[in-house]
Amino acid sequence: MNAPTFLRKPQPAGSSTRRGLLSGSYDTHTPEILHVSCGPGVERAERNGWTALSLGRPWFRSTEYTELARREGVAIAWLAAFQRHGAQAPQYAAGDFAVVVFDASSNCVYLAVDRFSTRTLCYTHSNGAMHFADRADEVPNAPRELSSQSIFDYLHSHAIAGPQTIFAHVSRLPQGSTLVFRDGRANIEAYWQPNFHVSEKADFASLREQFLDLVKTAVARQTDGSDKTACFLSGGTDSSTVSGMLGRLRGDPADTYSIGFDAAGYDEMEYARIAARHFGTRHHEYYVTPEDLVAGIPHVAASFDQPFGNSSVLPSYYCCRKAHDDGFTRMLAGDGGDELFGGNSRYALQRLLGLYDILPAPMRTGLMEPLLLKTPVIGKLPLLRKAAGYVRLARMPMPDRLHSHNLLQRLGYSDVMEPDFLASINLAGPLEHQRATWSRAGNCGLINGMLAYDWKYTLADSDLPKVMGASQLAGVSIGFPLLDDDLLDFSARLPIQYKLKGFKLRWFFKEALREFLPPEIIVKKKHGFGLPFGVWIGRYAPLKDLALEALQGVARRGIIRPAFVADLTHKYLPEHPGYYGEMVWILMMLEHWLRAHVD
Repeated sequence: MNAPTFLRKPQPAGSSTRRGLLSGSYDTHTPEILHVSCGPGVERAERNGWTALSLGRPWFRSTEYTELARREGVAIAWLAAFQRHGAQAPQYAAGDFAVVVFDASSNCVYLAVDRFSTRTLCYTHSNGAMHFADRADEVPNAPRELSSQSIFDYLHSHAIAGPQTIFAHVSRLPQGSTLVFRDGRANIEAYWQPNFHVSEKADFASLREQFLDLVKTAVARQTDGSDKTACFLSGGTDSSTVSGMLGRLRGDPADTYSIGFDAAGYDEMEYARIAARHFGTRHHEYYVTPEDLVAGIPHVAASFDQPFGNSSVLPSYYCCRKAHDDGFTRMLAGDGGDELFGGNSRYALQRLLGLYDILPAPMRTGLMEPLLLKTPVIGKLPLLRKAAGYVRLARMPMPDRLHSHNLLQRLGYSDVMEPDFLASINLAGPLEHQRATWSRAGNCGLINGMLAYDWKYTLADSDLPKVMGASQLAGVSIGFPLLDDDLLDFSARLPIQYKLKGFKLRWFFKEALREFLPPEIIVKKKHGFGLPFGVWIGRYAPLKDLALEALQGVARRGIIRPAFVADLTHKYLPEHPGYYGEMVWILMMLEHWLRAHVD
């Protein structure tokens, strides 16, 4: 069977309004640079037949390159590093960056991105030419054929995991990697991979002092040296730490921006106010409304280079836009604290499930599993039914069991998607991709393995593109102090029990900041910018109309079944708006992206 017709239609070579900062083409046959386009913030340098294009805010670990960057610019420092170290040059750099280096003498092109792929590079190559851009939809000369597999991956995971993109012939450079293009062939070399080297002796007082110094340095690195830097403030430990530290560095309280929702169970503005009062920040609040969603959804969906389904992108956008309208040019975000220091609730859950493997094998296979999984009466007894559910999950290997509650999987692939679309994809694709990522992390233990896994799927593929995309659309730049490379290295040295002490999340992080943060922030449960989208659909007719019309559009494209649209809107959504609203959201954002980039 064939994929839906619209997936095979030839597409225009990019969106009508260019949003990218960097693109170019290089022909190895000539050899020559065929085309380079540099937007604001891209630095270019040429010397002795070498050319470098630098995007982002890198800093160098080498005194030589640091001094060279200070005297002659970052691009010149990159040239020197690549001339000496080749594909491993980014080992000597840190921060957020995307860099392209042309070496005419050896007819070679290097592309590299930072450890979290905060800055992205996408590419295609054919007939001895390399074409690249920082956006997938702006790679020059790239065929615009859409990938049905990537659309499925998006529906499954709410984002498209690199190196795939929505375009069948465009790839995204993996985090911590360098691409070397020579003789018409592209080879990818990892210059960095997660490497945990836990210290045998852990002295809390000494580690606490190191940690606080590192946080202070990280925040200082991410400011722009003026009073035009503000902070996100959700009221959690991460954003509160960054906001408080920026004020301490300046000797003047920071400007902080918070988003609220007029919906029970979603609004956390009071915690943001607690942090603002504690640090004396100049606090700015904005309450996102259903009307904002109606106005913003098509605009935000179209702005991304491929479909993107993280629903907190809308609150992030309005937060950035409010700061921009107040005259700020840069914002600091708290992303990364959970993923470096063990703050996600699933870490505790997986530790609990991992205890099952400690039990003697005869007890597991000879007693518990036959009793709990094969005895029909168990399903009628609530306590034993829960025990059976625990055993079923605990028996699954990692990372498979992380997706036991996947929304698309629970709804049923054949019930959701059209047969022709299903026939064009590999249903096991997302899990195969995640198994390979899990395997690359090596034998580093359950918790550190989950951290490394989240550095890929939670940060590089979801949270960082969310904040970067929202901020670029709003016209401000973004810094992530808690993803500083020195903090990353510090996290890799921390004992596992400092990250998750028993079932206490991010124990060290909270204890180290106990005298810095207000006590209410230390003990609060994690929430973030959760969006009451499903709840608001039932209350605000224009939002419901926008969403349902988009669902019907996806169905007309041959991706999802019209019967599923009816079930989702008339059965599932009214029963559990918060839960099934997520499926409505990802389908709606897909449709609005397709309208902007395909239709």
